[in-house]
Amino acid sequence: MVQTQSSPPTTPLWDINRQTIVILDFGSQYSELIARRIRETQVYSEVLSYRTSVDHIKTLNPKGIILSGGPSSVYDDRAPVCDPQLFHLGIPILGVCYGMQLMVQQLGGNVEKAERGEYGKAELFIDDPTDLLTNVDNGTTMWMSHGDSCLQLPPGFDILAHTNNTPCAAIANNEKKLYGVQFHPEVVHSVGGLALIRNFVYHICEAEPTWTTEAFVEESIREIRAKVGDRRVLLALSGGVDSSTLAFLLHQAIGDQLTCMFIDQGFMRKGEPEALVEMFAGKFHINVEYIEARDRFLKAIEGVTDPEVKRKRIGHEFIHVFEEQSKRLGPFDYLAQGTLYPDVIESADTNVDPKTGERVAVKIKSHHNVGGLPKDLQFKLIEPLRKLFKDEVRNLGRSIGLPEEIVKRHPFPGPGLAIRIIGEVTAERLNILRDADFVVRDEIRQQGMYHDFWQAFAVLLPIRSVGVMGDKRTYAHPIVLRLITSEDGMTADWSRVPYDLLETISNRIVNEVKGVNRVVYDITSKPPGTIEWE
Repeated sequence: MVQTQSSPPTTPLWDINRQTIVILDFGSQYSELIARRIRETQVYSEVLSYRTSVDHIKTLNPKGIILSGGPSSVYDDRAPVCDPQLFHLGIPILGVCYGMQLMVQQLGGNVEKAERGEYGKAELFIDDPTDLLTNVDNGTTMWMSHGDSCLQLPPGFDILAHTNNTPCAAIANNEKKLYGVQFHPEVVHSVGGLALIRNFVYHICEAEPTWTTEAFVEESIREIRAKVGDRRVLLALSGGVDSSTLAFLLHQAIGDQLTCMFIDQGFMRKGEPEALVEMFAGKFHINVEYIEARDRFLKAIEGVTDPEVKRKRIGHEFIHVFEEQSKRLGPFDYLAQGTLYPDVIESADTNVDPKTGERVAVKIKSHHNVGGLPKDLQFKLIEPLRKLFKDEVRNLGRSIGLPEEIVKRHPFPGPGLAIRIIGEVTAERLNILRDADFVVRDEIRQQGMYHDFWQAFAVLLPIRSVGVMGDKRTYAHPIVLRLITSEDGMTADWSRVPYDLLETISNRIVNEVKGVNRVVYDITSKPPGTIEWE
């Protein structure tokens, strides 16, 4: 665990504004991924809308700027554009795909629809192996996704690399430190992508690797103590890595001024509520108020089959319980929330409609959160994790002593097992699913395979099928196994697990869980499916 000073310094241990790479988002699905790749170099990155003014960008004093890709064409009437003055600030700029095309057009070059689009893996042939492409192998694979191409470069630009279909796959004006790549170096399919990003960050931008977990912990504790003073903070504890890491960080900063409220809504996995309270309150001596509310949550969704209605009712009931109990336990001055940087990005003005140039947001499903609490609670928000991605939260939790069983815990939805029961949720169905889910987790742990999966769980279907057990006819529920692999949850694939593992899990569920006579395996990737069934 990182030790902190009893009297924190008055000046920051590191200065984000001096070591920032700004990413201007033009509606790319990969903007968040670019930011994560920069963070992996231990340099802070921040995603901003392409509409961000040059004056605001200058206040951030960035070491470099990256223009993201996007779904638009630069010659569209309402294509998103940045202020052309950006290219005259003397700050290194890297344009990626659409970002490169926009740079070319705004500086006097020409971009048109290509005779042949280029999508997927492409072999990159390097014409100039210096600066941006230092240590990038000639013939390496890069990921392409474009229907437009640069036909004429602006004055002062040279070609750094090409592919069979794209003459200007990488370009540079070394004098002005302006660079562009037609491919996506941030995606895992681009073999030399990380080397290129490191070249831009370290060699061209001359940024220093100051974005470290240790520095973040010490600076966050300093800020928390300065903001909170001697006042009280309330945190809704779920047992997930976000709220658990936040609890540890806050407890390290302010000790018993923190109160965690754990609301047991009855939808958690077998043994988790008891283990959670014992760990936080018993082992680590963090103030935890256990609120047993299983009956009222079950009643709130009685008869509900629509997944969106189910999620909303659970969310609303959570708010009601939280409000009642916070007033009972209070008063509190601050409400701590585990808001992460992806939440900030998704709620910001960054997503762009290629036709209208306006921000768009498509709701796949509602997210259960503390958000939407009544204003009369009079809380001030404190969100120490809002600068972090999920993998950074895990590293933070590990560095401040959070047990590995929580750090590496599989993601678990806020509504819990209620959205892993398709259709109506009843006490009987919850018991069946809870027991089946336990078998899945217990077996993969015994096999030493728990960390091979992003998530591994069971789903209960609201139907019954005919079976035979002990020479008798049965009419019971089927259980769906969902074992998936993923890097970040944005995309996922079903796991090609050994047949003997599936067989063992199936046999155990059918034999140990009353009310189940059939087990099936979900082999759908994301997309087109989602990880959860509801």
